[in-house]
Amino acid sequence: MNNFTHWNAEGRPKMVDISEKEITTRTAIARSTIILSDTVYEAIQQGGIKKGDPTQVAQIAGIMGAKKTADLIPMCHPIMLQGTDFQFNYEKVEKGYELHIQATVKCSGKTGVEMEALTAVTIAALTFYDMCKAVDKTMVIKDTYLVEKTGGKSGTFVHK
Repeated sequence: MNNFTHWNAEGRPKMVDISEKEITTRTAIARSTIILSDTVYEAIQQGGIKKGDPTQVAQIAGIMGAKKTADLIPMCHPIMLQGTDFQFNYEKVEKGYELHIQATVKCSGKTGVEMEALTAVTIAALTFYDMCKAVDKTMVIKDTYLVEKTGGKSGTFVHK
């Protein structure tokens, strides 16, 4: 017996058929954190990152990542996104800073945008690292997770 949703009767991978699902408004919020040194933080504040403003470039890359999720994650459906936005917040910690990257992704569709939000913050974090690595390669990307999702058959989810 085949109880897996992404496997066909022959036990081979398939994309789930969503043709009978209702169109609903769907949102997803995801977050990722980067630990960075005082040196990186101060270089950013003083305009000392030679590649430019890392959060602006990371935001553009994150939006592009959200739009390309179906090209990266094999079983994701291509989704017509209707909005993707970011927040970047630095927090001083004992050793250096944490940069919290948050993406909110929205659509009206038959399937959710959780993977698009998670991809968005992951690509944004990787891009931020790339922008700043010439200053300090010790940055750590951590704690990438779904904060909240709304819409669809399963309803609302809030990470606790």
